[in-house]
Amino acid sequence: MTIPNTMRGVELIGHGGPEMLRYREDIAVPKPREFEVLVQVLAAGVNNTDINTRTAWYSKGDNDSADASWSGNALPLPLIQGADVCGVIVAVGKCVDVARVGERVLIEPSLQEVNGQQLDSPWYFGSECNGGFAQYTTVSAKHAYPVESALTSVELATFPCSYSTAENMLTRANVTDQDTVLITGASGGVGSAAVQLAKARGARVIAITSAEKTQQLLDLGADQTVTRNDDLVSVLGQNSVEVVIDLVAGKQWPELLKVLKPKGRYAVSGAIGGAMVELDVRTLYLKDLSFFGCTVLEPQVFGNLVKVIESGKIQPIVAQIFDLKAINQAQIMFEQKHHVGKIVLSVT
Repeated sequence: MTIPNTMRGVELIGHGGPEMLRYREDIAVPKPREFEVLVQVLAAGVNNTDINTRTAWYSKGDNDSADASWSGNALPLPLIQGADVCGVIVAVGKCVDVARVGERVLIEPSLQEVNGQQLDSPWYFGSECNGGFAQYTTVSAKHAYPVESALTSVELATFPCSYSTAENMLTRANVTDQDTVLITGASGGVGSAAVQLAKARGARVIAITSAEKTQQLLDLGADQTVTRNDDLVSVLGQNSVEVVIDLVAGKQWPELLKVLKPKGRYAVSGAIGGAMVELDVRTLYLKDLSFFGCTVLEPQVFGNLVKVIESGKIQPIVAQIFDLKAINQAQIMFEQKHHVGKIVLSVT
């Protein structure tokens, strides 16, 4: 195929609201370096990391611009965001096998290397480097995973960020078919992924969600649902679950530790209900609990996820599809949290 010189895409030009996203049709198409591949983006999902980066939510200082990236550094603005990418390899760097041209791929969002060079601290695709909210993007060949599936590219774009995050949490917490797993924020992208992936491991799943989304979570495979307003100890009982997969934190957080059994495992990868929580340290040590903060993917996680996708054990959940130029509406819908599954941008 002929690769154009320019492409359409969306640039983040500063921190703030959706007005900081600038749609253009004259962005230069990137060229792959020695160990990189050029991917024609077919579809890209919307996720919390994109919005958190735009709003400088990750910043912990007075100067939002100084540490607002996923890794705690300043963003390289203007920036093309987009961590959830399905596309096809259309060109390769001189150190990459040309046979890879034509592969449909999913891009691993947690980057351990850039152009073949190991990073001291991992990057996130679309945060420390340009991502997939454009017609073309480059990434180290290592992080472009071929996928053999009858699913559409829009459907495949629901998987990379949310499902790898969920699979990483389940991996870190060592979830097995002997476990009962409680999942907070179960109707969101990561939560609904965790429900499916935990069921694929044979675990019993209890999903915390809103009353109106209960049936949707049961249809996904949850064995039981609890509403956000329920008292967890009253409904589930103290010491009733082996694992908590938490994406919410917030005021309900102490209850999560109460329902964990002695030697229970708690894994967290989000704090949409509030980042500050109250911990009674006695609960932590008297129950011999294990805590896992989950951000950087374990080396085996993304490859394992692709295998599960190819096996058909999990299904994509597409809430709505927007064109790339409608990214503002897509992110506004995302932030309203009325949907189940993923919002996806059709790029090509």
